[in-house]
Amino acid sequence: MSRKAIALLSGGLDSRLAVKMMLDQGITVEAINFVTIFCTCTAKSSCKSEARKAAEEFGIPLKVLNGTERLLEAVKHPRHGYGRGLNPCLDCRIGMFREAGEYMRSRGADFIVTGEVLGERPMSQRPDALAVIERESGLEGLIVRPLSAHLFEPSIPEREGWVDRERMMAIRGRSRKPQMQLATEIGVRDYPCPAGGCLLTEKGFAARLARLLEEMPDPPVAEIQSLKLGRLFYSSTGRRIIVPRNEAETRSLESLAQPGDMLVYATDFNGPTTVVKGGDIDERTLAEAAALTARYGQGREEAEITVACRRADGAGTATEEQKLAAEPAEGQRLAGTLERL
Repeated sequence: MSRKAIALLSGGLDSRLAVKMMLDQGITVEAINFVTIFCTCTAKSSCKSEARKAAEEFGIPLKVLNGTERLLEAVKHPRHGYGRGLNPCLDCRIGMFREAGEYMRSRGADFIVTGEVLGERPMSQRPDALAVIERESGLEGLIVRPLSAHLFEPSIPEREGWVDRERMMAIRGRSRKPQMQLATEIGVRDYPCPAGGCLLTEKGFAARLARLLEEMPDPPVAEIQSLKLGRLFYSSTGRRIIVPRNEAETRSLESLAQPGDMLVYATDFNGPTTVVKGGDIDERTLAEAAALTARYGQGREEAEITVACRRADGAGTATEEQKLAAEPAEGQRLAGTLERL
C-alpha cells in the first residue's frame, strides 16, 4: 500500500533533498510552506517562491500557511525561552509541527518529512530540542528526517517499513558539503544558496520589537513591518520617529502609516518622508522630526529649510499640511543625542 507524507518545504537545499528522497522511495508527497513577517528572505527570492518552484519541479501539491499570528503570540509568551535575540525557536517549531500534523490528518497522510539536520541549528535541532518538539506537537514517532535518520532512533514509518531506512543518511552539523554531494548524486539541481533566516534572531530588530511590545502589547502587523525599515529614533518625549534611508523605504513607510501618524518632509528639496508614530504628537517631537528630516535630505547644507507635516489617514494619504522651519545642523546634533534603535 502506497504511503503519503506531508513535507515541510522551505525551498532550500535540505528540504528539497528530503522530498526527493521520499519520492525516490515511491512515497506520495504533498508539501506545506510556512511564511511569517519575520522572514529575512528578499522579495526576489522568498521562501514561498522557492518552495513553489521546488513543488513545481517535483510535481507535488503545495499549501502555503501564514504563521505570523502564531509566532507573534510565541514571541510574547515563550514557554521555552528565547535564543540570542527575541526568537522563541522551540515554541515556533512546536506550533509549526502542530499545524503540520493537523494538515497531515486532514489530507489522510501517514507521517511528516523534514529536511532537518542534527546540529545544523543550535537551538531547535539539538537531540533534546527535537524530542520536545515531537512530544509537544503530538507527532512522536511520526517525523522522518531523511538527512539525519541514522542518528536517531527509527521512526514509526521506518520501523513499519513504510520507508527504507537504509536509503537514508547520517548527516550532522552546519557544513552543507554532504548535502551538496548528495544533491549531485540524486539529481537535485538549481537549488538556492543558503540564505534567509529569521529577523527575531537579529539583536537590532529584536530590540526594536521588544520596545514596541512594551508600548503596544497587540500591535498591528503594519507596525511590526515598519520596524524593518529606516533609522529609528525615540524623541526626547519617547515618540518613535522613523527616517527612511531611500525612496523604496519612503514608499513602504508611507503605505504602512497608521491613522494618527504624522508624515514629515521637506518642501523644496528631495529627501525622506519621516514618519512620527502615534496620535496626539507634541510640538517638541514634531520639531525634532522636522530637524532630522532636514538633516537626512538634500538640503542638509542649508542653514534652514521649510518642512511640511501632515497627518496620515491610514491609507497612504494624509490631511492638510502644516509648514515648519527646520535646521539641518540641529538634526545632525539630534541624530547623535536621541535614543536610536
